[in-house]
Amino acid sequence: MVAPTVLGGLLLLGYPFARNLVISFQRYGLGELIRGEASFVGLDNYRAVLADPEFWEVVRRTFWWTLVNVVLIMVIATLVALMLQRLGKRMRIFVTTGLVLAWASPVIATTTVFQWLFASRLGVVNWVLVQLGFESFEGYSWLANGPAAFTVLVLLVVWQSVPFAAITLHSALLTVPAELYESARLDGAGGWRIFLSVTLPLLRPIFGLVLCLEVIWVFRCFAQIWAVTKGGPGEATTTLPVYAYRVAQSLHRYDLGAAVSTLTVLLLAAVLIAYFRQMLRQEADR
Repeated sequence: MVAPTVLGGLLLLGYPFARNLVISFQRYGLGELIRGEASFVGLDNYRAVLADPEFWEVVRRTFWWTLVNVVLIMVIATLVALMLQRLGKRMRIFVTTGLVLAWASPVIATTTVFQWLFASRLGVVNWVLVQLGFESFEGYSWLANGPAAFTVLVLLVVWQSVPFAAITLHSALLTVPAELYESARLDGAGGWRIFLSVTLPLLRPIFGLVLCLEVIWVFRCFAQIWAVTKGGPGEATTTLPVYAYRVAQSLHRYDLGAAVSTLTVLLLAAVLIAYFRQMLRQEADR
């Protein structure tokens, strides 16, 4: 019964990864793509990528991008989950429905809406800011400024990610016995102490799982960045997936793009392994 899933995973994920890995060890440009022949060059592609200062700048930016997004997603999602726990039945259904609709919206559709919101001339965001007295935002071009474009993309990714994390954490909160909260309140614990001493320890595995999924999703985020800024202005929003695509398509160096993609997977795996080791060490010390 498991075989179809395993075979489907190998076909959809295993083969592309293996093919990408092989190309990263070959000289594979536009000519090789047309002729269908490529020679192996060993580690030359990796040496070229690792010797490029731009690659390390993109790595730094990717880690910063991941950190900012994941922290905001986890904090907001946790607050929303705790809020859902305190709402009445009707309001909880209303908020949950809104979260599900936001989560179910196609990525490109949501991205297009954000582009309209932050448009320089007819964007709602600029209009609201001007109405509030911030005249400098009259006709302000968010996507022409590096930090501003980075901020818009962060808001977009956080908006798309919070619903999944919030619903998952809320479902986990429902499994905590109410008696534990009552005992903590009788002992004089406040809301913050109850969260740290009761909720967080019990839900640590779920928090860890959601955190890992969000790190993976944000780290490999491509569609939103490419649709909105294509990594610009300049290199302000270029992360590793965008950098790999630009190298492969703009320069027709599919070998270098494959090397960057492989290094991206290795970096992500290293981060997750380090986190899992830390989490297991904490569980062992408890």
